[in-house]
Amino acid sequence: MRTSVQLYTVRDALEADLPGTIARVAHAGFGHVEPYDFVARAGELGRALEEHSLTAPSGHAPLLSADQDEIFAAAARLGIGTVIEPLVPAERWQEAADIEATAEKLNAAAARGAASGIRVGYHNHAWELESLIDGTTALEYLAARLDPGVLLEVDAYWAAVGGQDPAQLVRRLGDRVRFLHIKDGPATTDTMAQVPAGQGSIPVRAVLSAAGSLEVGVVEFDDYAGDIFEGIAQSLAFLRRGAVHA
Repeated sequence: MRTSVQLYTVRDALEADLPGTIARVAHAGFGHVEPYDFVARAGELGRALEEHSLTAPSGHAPLLSADQDEIFAAAARLGIGTVIEPLVPAERWQEAADIEATAEKLNAAAARGAASGIRVGYHNHAWELESLIDGTTALEYLAARLDPGVLLEVDAYWAAVGGQDPAQLVRRLGDRVRFLHIKDGPATTDTMAQVPAGQGSIPVRAVLSAAGSLEVGVVEFDDYAGDIFEGIAQSLAFLRRGAVHA
């Protein structure tokens, strides 16, 4: 498994100084990153990644609400192999018909991305696990209606907030789970309480073990009360102690 970091984690630094922030991420020991909102800054980001020998196996982009051709073109320029839809609002996870419509849109996006050799995935929050459809979580209801090539990036923290055991969830979702968002804390909506991996209540090791087809583990903080670069470095150190290939 490769280890990456979601650049949203360092968003404030990135907006102030993109080249300097990418340099600090590389200095922290990461070899890979997961960009967000990458279309508008593909040129500058690409130069910074190349300078520091970083790659971007995955990236977040609003596939279901923006120009997909533009997104896939920017992804190809950055070497992003999987574009992940980061959010479908909570109100779209309450009815089966809405989830089925989301599945159709993701399947169509995946077919379009395949023309550029780019895969498509979806990233969860808590609400996809809080909502139940026909006795199963809305996320699993979605997964059952996705084409085989559409992947999942499970956010273990938000799965726990949504009331699920994240390791069991990942195991049920099977080999569709190719990416994990690795974060830790008390599994509450208080994002400022998040802590480096291994220091909170999320069973990070168990989640990693459950993901038998995992390609990339992505360190992420939604917020952090301390120095964010120290936080991501501590998470990486924890993962390396578990023999994760960075």
